[in-house]
Amino acid sequence: MILTEQTVEKIRATIPKYPERLSCILPALTLAYGQVGHLNENVYREIAEILDLDTVRVAEAASFYTMFPKKPVGKYFIQVCHNIACSLLGAESLIEYLLKKLDVKLGEITEDGLFTVVTVECLGSCTTAPMMQINDKFYENLTHERVDQIIEELRKQG
Repeated sequence: MILTEQTVEKIRATIPKYPERLSCILPALTLAYGQVGHLNENVYREIAEILDLDTVRVAEAASFYTMFPKKPVGKYFIQVCHNIACSLLGAESLIEYLLKKLDVKLGEITEDGLFTVVTVECLGSCTTAPMMQINDKFYENLTHERVDQIIEELRKQG
């Protein structure tokens, strides 16, 4: 078992809140991600078993959402939007800058274990482009200088 009994109980507690078990998948994925830090086939199987659903249903939902990494990531999971608004306002340059600054490739973890950078299609903040999300926090209207500040603040936090 990957999921702790506490996480399993929290997932079970969502079942009565929804008219159909399929509706419990997203809350269950969120709880599992909160515990494990990424999702994979083993997690999907456990969730499916708890919810009495086919594993493929859980995997389908998980594959749709970029907020659920499918392999281990650094402490700070950096998702950079590269959709049209962000791209037009410098997202591609920002992505290259981040990768060079952190000395990492897309989707990989930095040597210190702190950062993983990925690109995503849209984070829903087009009017404040370019932007990125680090864990659960949005950073908007980004410049290289602002990225430097953010990275230094996170490094100090460890």
